[in-house]
Amino acid sequence: MPSLTIEARLDAKIDAVRHFARFNSIDKWIAPSPRTNVGIVTCGKAHLDLMEALRRLELTVDDLNAAGVRIYKVGLSYPLETTRLDAFVDGLTEVLVIEEKGSVVEQQIKEHLYNRAHGTQPVVIGKHAQDGSALLSALCELRPSRVLPVFAQWLAHHKPALDRRDKVVDLVAPYILSNVADTVKRTPYFCSGCPHNTSTKVPEGSVAQAGIGCHFMASWMERNTTGLIQMGGEGVDWASHSMFTKTPHVFQNLGDGTYFHSGILVCQAVAAKANITYKILYNDAVAMTGGQPVDGSISVPQIARQVEAEGIALLVVVSDEPEKYDGHEDQFPRGTTFHYRDELDVVQRRLRDTPGITVLIYDQTCAAEKRRRRKKKAFPDPDKRLFINEAVCEGCGDCGVQSNCLSVEPVETELGRKRRIDQSSCNKDYSCVNGFCPSFVTLEGAKLKKAEGHAFDAT
Repeated sequence: MPSLTIEARLDAKIDAVRHFARFNSIDKWIAPSPRTNVGIVTCGKAHLDLMEALRRLELTVDDLNAAGVRIYKVGLSYPLETTRLDAFVDGLTEVLVIEEKGSVVEQQIKEHLYNRAHGTQPVVIGKHAQDGSALLSALCELRPSRVLPVFAQWLAHHKPALDRRDKVVDLVAPYILSNVADTVKRTPYFCSGCPHNTSTKVPEGSVAQAGIGCHFMASWMERNTTGLIQMGGEGVDWASHSMFTKTPHVFQNLGDGTYFHSGILVCQAVAAKANITYKILYNDAVAMTGGQPVDGSISVPQIARQVEAEGIALLVVVSDEPEKYDGHEDQFPRGTTFHYRDELDVVQRRLRDTPGITVLIYDQTCAAEKRRRRKKKAFPDPDKRLFINEAVCEGCGDCGVQSNCLSVEPVETELGRKRRIDQSSCNKDYSCVNGFCPSFVTLEGAKLKKAEGHAFDAT
């Protein structure tokens, strides 16, 4: 089918959705107050944020309904169903739109109302007030603590009888939060034994640029990793601004899944004669979205030959088991060298000092994928476990520094904070033993104890 025909069908499809929504609406009237001049439109999770804000202000939906505040919950955010929207705004002078991130619903409401030949023309606010000042920012997560002060101020202005601004407190300090969910500040992190714990390190004085994938989390791990770019655009920004900076070189992280479908744009860096090292992180799975296999044929030798064809200056392979390539060197470009991961710093310094486009393929299977495959008996499961003798451990934490692993946990003892390894989450990466520490104990052939169930009388 011609592309223009396909594009023309889009309008018909959107019209079909509008027609369906007109007769099968999933939008809901939460507070249909018949005599009022103001209303609130919510969408998705933002509706729950508003409900929590009401709870903290000791108000209910019935209170707002009785006071003359309509609430309309949008179920279909695009395209917006407008016949019920017309009924909602009838008689209103102002509408407050509460939605997560971008102003998808707010903009559609404004567009629909702008040229209406009938009915009222209410003011529509949300991300910004009528005077242009910021209200509910599109940045970061929309939480009850962010909705609360905006909503309380808006409600006090329009309905003085429901003024609850005295109950709005500074919700930055966790100890005065009334909603436990608002205190959760869990920073996403690499899984235990994740290859990125090692692969995203850069030598002192170097800078790495982030890409799309789990490895993006290196951005908040004090690894001199920065930047944000679309999937497949890795390195494009450096080719542009490298000519306007005194920084001579960067490392660019690039996942194998991204490389397969759009990362071949390595060629643009070659054409631009940029000074960059691509670190292609071959994890043997599309881990970010649940461990699916890459949608096609891809291997370390294939990647090596592809980047060779693009005209790179130097290629190295780093792995937790480089010996598997012994006898297969002919599958790689001439001059390719193979290294254990403990040589990563030396290898990266060599690449950094090599002019032009260089490539480091870091080959280590995703830790979460290893766990899945081991459960299916489809991946080797080393019969070895590491333990920390708490009586010997001095609590220096170097094991955590070396491994960057979440399975290395603090444990409080009579002699202060020590370290232990959470055996239930350990993925047997063993990099925690790289530190200079006499407290590690290696057990081979040991099995973890399993809790025994207690018999009970079902009668």
